[in-house]
Amino acid sequence: MLVAAAAGAGCREDGDIRIRSLRFDGVEQVRESALAAALQTKRGSRIPWGRKSSFDQRAFDADLQRIGAFYRDRGFPDARVSSFDVKLNDAQDEVDITLRIAEGQPIVVDRIDLTGFDVLSEGQERSLRASLPLLAGAPLDRLLAVATRDRAANALRDQGYAYAVVVMDELDAGPRRTHLVFTATPGILARFGDVEIIGPKTVAEHIVQRQLTYKAGDVFTRPQMRESQRKLYGLELFEFVNVESREDKDAEPLLVPTRVTLAEGKHRKVTFGVGYGSEEHARARVRWDHLNLFNGAQHLGVEGKWSSLDRGVKFEYREPFFLASHLSVTVDGQAWQAAEPVYSLNQVGGRVTLRHQANSQNYWTTSLINQYQRSAVTPEALLDFTIRDELIALGLDPRDGTSRGTLSAVAFDIGRNTTTSLLDAQRGYVLSAHAEQAGRWLLGSFNYLAFAAEARHYQPVARRLVFANRLRFGTIDPSGDLDANIPFYKRYFLGGASSIRGWGRFEVSPLSGSGLPIGGHSMMEGSSEVRVPLAGKFAAVAFVDYGNVQADSWDFGLGELKYAVGPGLRYLTPIGPARVDVGYQLTRIPNLKVNGEPELRAWRVHFSIGQAF
Repeated sequence: MLVAAAAGAGCREDGDIRIRSLRFDGVEQVRESALAAALQTKRGSRIPWGRKSSFDQRAFDADLQRIGAFYRDRGFPDARVSSFDVKLNDAQDEVDITLRIAEGQPIVVDRIDLTGFDVLSEGQERSLRASLPLLAGAPLDRLLAVATRDRAANALRDQGYAYAVVVMDELDAGPRRTHLVFTATPGILARFGDVEIIGPKTVAEHIVQRQLTYKAGDVFTRPQMRESQRKLYGLELFEFVNVESREDKDAEPLLVPTRVTLAEGKHRKVTFGVGYGSEEHARARVRWDHLNLFNGAQHLGVEGKWSSLDRGVKFEYREPFFLASHLSVTVDGQAWQAAEPVYSLNQVGGRVTLRHQANSQNYWTTSLINQYQRSAVTPEALLDFTIRDELIALGLDPRDGTSRGTLSAVAFDIGRNTTTSLLDAQRGYVLSAHAEQAGRWLLGSFNYLAFAAEARHYQPVARRLVFANRLRFGTIDPSGDLDANIPFYKRYFLGGASSIRGWGRFEVSPLSGSGLPIGGHSMMEGSSEVRVPLAGKFAAVAFVDYGNVQADSWDFGLGELKYAVGPGLRYLTPIGPARVDVGYQLTRIPNLKVNGEPELRAWRVHFSIGQAF
């Protein structure tokens, strides 16, 4: 206490003494980061150019009381600061603070009962119970108790009971134990009433109306309002969209009116982007978009890109309302060049895609593809006489290693996504499948059948960790036994920043006699990651990657998988986490050549934007 008083008295001016460190002893049953965030006294950044924090005696005294309130809200009524140290350095311009906390014993939730929820189906009630923030056996966290009450009320409102009310009662269940009862009064089953639209200036009102997934007279559900809001944002015409109900809780009318509030954005946009990645190296991008081309929310975009991997020009035209609000048609075309480690590719052509998306989670598309392509293997592969016959079998001219032809194909994709962000998913799963048929009645130079599927799952653990898993496989089967029926660029390769990270891009593959990757007809790969936050915007991962590519169709080589492990560092940015991964090969690939030279390193470093999956 005397040291703290001296520190306060010694300040010549508020802000003279910087907080170098803030430590907690005895904090075991709450998160230290949450406790630190609740205090005004904060540790300064250790980065030289980072934000510094000054010691304030009055704020510190208030924080001593605030710690007790923080713990009481989380079910620890006896928690207190047992002692603290405030130590000045020799220069008396920095201070180290240590707080010793006696948490005491919590009040534990003995059990949780829900009554009055009979209007929900058995599955809906089971799902509600599984999603409650507060669990039996946990300390009585007041914030989680309120969130549990609100979650229960919202479960009823989501099913049409717009005026549902849920109250919480605490019953004594013994020493330091409590029994929580949440009692619901569902009220009447309401329906949607009139819709008021506010804000659009140049966008016609019927464009807004057709994006709404409900109409007057439908059973009132809040998920329909959220889905309508998502679809309006999806038009990219509005900077702000809010769909809200205007129920009268006193009169509780059967029809609930809703209001749609909009703020239009710019309909013509030009965007620029530059960046750098371990695979693309330097990259630059420019894009022009018109989001309301014919005053019907039609979208026209033109994009140019350049990097060491790919470059070219693309255009896209999308009609968001094709016969029905859940159907859209996209026409895109490109003149594109790719320079992969194994081959180069020039493409000119496009596709027409019909997309069905009834809600934010499920979709399917069907596409008609027509592209002229010219591909060529690298000079190293062309000089490898051990694969000369194989190059001929692949349809490549043995003199210059080129292949030309028209790809005509039809493709079908289907998917389900329950995550909130693919760049940094924390919970949920992603399922997708792809089928593609080229040739036959479509004519063209190539004739094959291809299938691919992928599953991703994200599971939070202990409120801090995220356990992420991915499994992907694909195969491509030429018509007959002619490898030339498959364009060379359709062959499978693995390795890289988003694949098996112990290798570089396209390095995991069947090899030629001299060790050059030449691709295959089947692949299987998977990854498992543990993601944990560190301090501030930093996080870390530990990963295991595995997979392989086989020369034959429908051969996934489960007994010949290649493995890589490693750590990674993440820094959260507004456009997704920037990441650095270091992958180490547990299984080497004998005779592999990289850039024409024998592979010597058993590790790779990758950096990019967004999680690996």
